[in-house]
Amino acid sequence: MAELNQDLPPQVVAALQREQKIEAVKLLRELRGVGLKEAKDAVDNCPLERQVVDGAVVQPGGHGVFFWLLGLFVLGVVVAWLFGKF
Repeated sequence: MAELNQDLPPQVVAALQREQKIEAVKLLRELRGVGLKEAKDAVDNCPLERQVVDGAVVQPGGHGVFFWLLGLFVLGVVVAWLFGKF
């Protein structure tokens, strides 16, 4: 069961993100052919911070927003410098 918990299909993780626990259990049972108890235990033990991005499960902690803001700031400085506002 340990490997079942670590390798949840993206559809199951997506259902968990939508807070549809029963749907996640149903999907896991259909996709993996496991029993109700095994599926429920796997869903219950799934870390909530897992996310689905383009069909792949990734862990949070990225710094994407920070780099977007930094990039916009740098772009603004460059544009201001090019137009002589600096």
